[in-house]
Amino acid sequence: MEEIGKIPGWIEKLLLPKLNELTGEIKAIYTRIDGVEKGIASLDNKVDVRMDGLRKEMLSKFEAVDSRFDSLEARIP
Repeated sequence: MEEIGKIPGWIEKLLLPKLNELTGEIKAIYTRIDGVEKGIASLDNKVDVRMDGLRKEMLSKFEAVDSRFDSLEARIP
């Protein structure tokens, strides 16, 4: 019966350092995932800004073309 009490102590001595190591690695993985998520959000924001700029530029060019057509129509008798 005395040896049964010693087994958990041995298991704890063998497994606890590994469990602590795994816990640290899992925390590091979560930290890296958070960093990747922040990077993706930043890139998403940059793409949105660029797309909005391109949209405005295209609309401006279309309006310029429309005004040219309007001026040509006025010149045609």
